Amino acid sequence: MAAERSGGGDPARTLALLWRTPPEPKPVGRRPKVSVDQIVTAAIAVADREGLGAMSMARVAQELTVGTMSLYTHVPGKAELIDLMADAVLQERELDAGGTWRERVKHYADRTRAVYQAHPWMRDVSMVRPPLGPGLMDGQEFLLAALADTGLEPRQVTVAHVAVEGFVHGAAAAEVDDQQLAATTGESGDSWWGARQVFWDDYFDVERYPTMTALWNADAYDIEGSLADHVRGSFDYGLDKLLDGIEGGLR
Repeated sequence: MAAERSGGGDPARTLALLWRTPPEPKPVGRRPKVSVDQIVTAAIAVADREGLGAMSMARVAQELTVGTMSLYTHVPGKAELIDLMADAVLQERELDAGGTWRERVKHYADRTRAVYQAHPWMRDVSMVRPPLGPGLMDGQEFLLAALADTGLEPRQVTVAHVAVEGFVHGAAAAEVDDQQLAATTGESGDSWWGARQVFWDDYFDVERYPTMTALWNADAYDIEGSLADHVRGSFDYGLDKLLDGIEGGLR
């Protein structure tokens, strides 16, 4: 379960901050100590290093070497700040509109996966109620435009969009979760499974689980190359099959 969720702040204030409208006024008299952009950048830096759980208004103020109240002048609270952070890192995707519809969807998937790799805390942010900022909306437009070019009916485009989004974000978050578990516990996935070898020896029933047994005997669970390569291959395979299904609906 995600530790935090987007879309939890004051709607009017959050939207104004996401779109920077109106722009921050030019200072009259003494210059403000920080800006919205500086606050967001510092918050992302803290979350990248220490995790989203460590990110608070006080911790961000410490990062900027200013008083906590200086932040509240610009950002009402943590809920709004999480929206700003999530949308800011989504803007890093820099999506390129070239190629076939399928190539563009894969590009979208690769760039979104890269965001999770660069900012593992994104796995802890539920975006069921998304931050409606330029980072998210530009990505939605890019993916919808690619899927619309398939020739699908409008309703099918939106359904395919939800399916692709669900797969990409879910798979990217799961991959990062596995990596972070190894980093925080000091135990690799291989070590974790090795410690549970007794399950296969003493508890696994080949008659109760005949399909798993057959796959095991066929070496279907063997991993070629590194675990990272295997995970990446699984991501690509799953996306390819999803796109095959979308393409099949055109026939």
